[in-house]
Amino acid sequence: MAFDEGLGLSTKDQQYDITGNINEIRRHVNQWRNLPSPSDWHVTPETARLLQHWRHNEFSNFRPFFCQIEAVETLIWLTEVAPKLGPNGKSFLDHLANANGAVNPDLVRIALKLATGAGKTTVMAIIIAWQTINAVRRPNSTRFARSFLIVTPGITIRDRLRVLHPNDPDSYCASREPVPTDILGDLYGAKIVITNYHAFRLREAMEVSRGGRALLE
Repeated sequence: MAFDEGLGLSTKDQQYDITGNINEIRRHVNQWRNLPSPSDWHVTPETARLLQHWRHNEFSNFRPFFCQIEAVETLIWLTEVAPKLGPNGKSFLDHLANANGAVNPDLVRIALKLATGAGKTTVMAIIIAWQTINAVRRPNSTRFARSFLIVTPGITIRDRLRVLHPNDPDSYCASREPVPTDILGDLYGAKIVITNYHAFRLREAMEVSRGGRALLE
C-alpha cells in the first residue's frame, strides 16, 4: 500500500512483508507438528509430554481449540526447535531479532494474534504452564522462566485474569487442565503479577499543605 501519492514519501525499502514470514513459520510448525515420534520434536521431555497432553488428553471440561494449541506450538517451535535447525531456523530468529532491534531494542517482543472469543486467557495459562514446568525442573536453563508480568489495558480485564493464579478459587489450573494432574504441583512455583498499564504512568509530584494532605488521606 502506498501513502505518498507520488511525493516520494514511501519507498520499497520501507515495505515490511509480515504475512510472508508468518505463513512461512506456520508451514514449518505444521511440518514439525506432524512428526510422529517425540524423539524428532527437538524439545525437552517436559515439553513433549505437555504437547501430547494438549493434543490427546480427554479433557473433562474444556478441550483447547486448534488455534490455541497452534499459538503455543509456535512459541515452542521458536524457543526450543528453531535454534536447533541450523540456517533454516536461524533465518526466522534473525528476522525477529532485527525487527525488534529496529523498533524496540530494549525489549524483545513476539506477538500472538487470535480472534475475539478464541480464548486468549487459556493460551496465556498454557504458556505459563509450559514455561513454569520447564523452569522448575530445569532451574539453570535460560530459555524458561517462572516469573511473569501480565499488563492489561484496564482494571476490568486485570481482575478477570486472576484465574491465571494457581491458587485462585476459579483458577484455570483446575478447570482448563493445562498440565497432567501428577505434575500440577509444579505450577505453584510460578510467580505471577497482573497489573494494568496505568500503573506505569508517570505521576506528578506537588507540595500539599497539611490540611490538604489530611483531606486527601
